[in-house]
Amino acid sequence: MKTFTDQRGSNDRDELWLLEHEPVFTQGQAGKAEHLLALGDDIPLVQSDRGGQVTYHGPGQLVAYVLLDLKRRKMGVRELVSAIEESVVQLLAGYGIEAAPKADAPGVYVDGRKLASLGLRVRHGRSFHGVALNYNMDLSPFLRINPCGYPGMSMVQLADLLPAQALPSFKQFQADYATILGRILGYEPGEQCRTTAPWPTAI
Repeated sequence: MKTFTDQRGSNDRDELWLLEHEPVFTQGQAGKAEHLLALGDDIPLVQSDRGGQVTYHGPGQLVAYVLLDLKRRKMGVRELVSAIEESVVQLLAGYGIEAAPKADAPGVYVDGRKLASLGLRVRHGRSFHGVALNYNMDLSPFLRINPCGYPGMSMVQLADLLPAQALPSFKQFQADYATILGRILGYEPGEQCRTTAPWPTAI
């Protein structure tokens, strides 16, 4: 991701990477130790150069890395954050779930519980990192941290909000999200989308 961002040329297409991580805690560049409650020895902590505090990634969570040339698109960071949040809101609406962002806490929430976490970095006018959407995963590692730096933050996942027979496959969940985010950002369907699972824990 960093290599792609640093080496891409002015005419290289933007990309959206969709993937799962092996279990890992990641701490943002301004991360505070006070938000690490009881990590244990079974899940590594990786220092990341994204914004925000600490979060957890693991199997059953969709991570979308949004690799855009913002300067070329004449797009600001706040505009990108809003587009990502709106894409998650529309995705969940398609499953009959009402969700919304919070002005003071980036991400997307369902009844006050966080389903999607955002963490971005922009370098030389190009974005990397992105958003993590809880699909069907073990949420217990979130209890070892203050998610995104918010003590007592309650997390939720799609599998908790839909009956089992209505839960889309992970592959379909990925495809639905790519279509919606691409549409909001103004891309052609399927353009420059890479999917892989799992992904190395080094970030």
